[in-house]
Amino acid sequence: MKRKPLFWVGSSKDDLREFPEEVKDVMGHSLDIAQQGGKSVSAKPLSGFGGAGVLEIVDDFDGNTFRAVYTVQFAEAVYVLHAFQKKSKKGIATPKPVLDLIRSRLKLARESHAENRRASGEAP
Repeated sequence: MKRKPLFWVGSSKDDLREFPEEVKDVMGHSLDIAQQGGKSVSAKPLSGFGGAGVLEIVDDFDGNTFRAVYTVQFAEAVYVLHAFQKKSKKGIATPKPVLDLIRSRLKLARESHAENRRASGEAP
């Protein structure tokens, strides 16, 4: 199978670069599996996004939780929407401002994907 290109939305790449090396390895491996059309055991659908099109990779390291959110809604590409360290100690739910940021970046990914398809002569 052809490897899908990986696109970074907003500050997601820079944010992920700040993670500890061990976490970056887990995230990178999971994204690599997504690029090959699979789903890592570390990835699960992010609730509130209607199905399995938006996934999050969760890794606990040294008492902290790190997450990277990506979408596989496009057959030709994987878009990383957000990477962050979960700060809240109140449950496992993703805070609303983070979900809002992910939604806005998903919209940007859709627009970028449509533009890329138009530029390459494909139908959006």
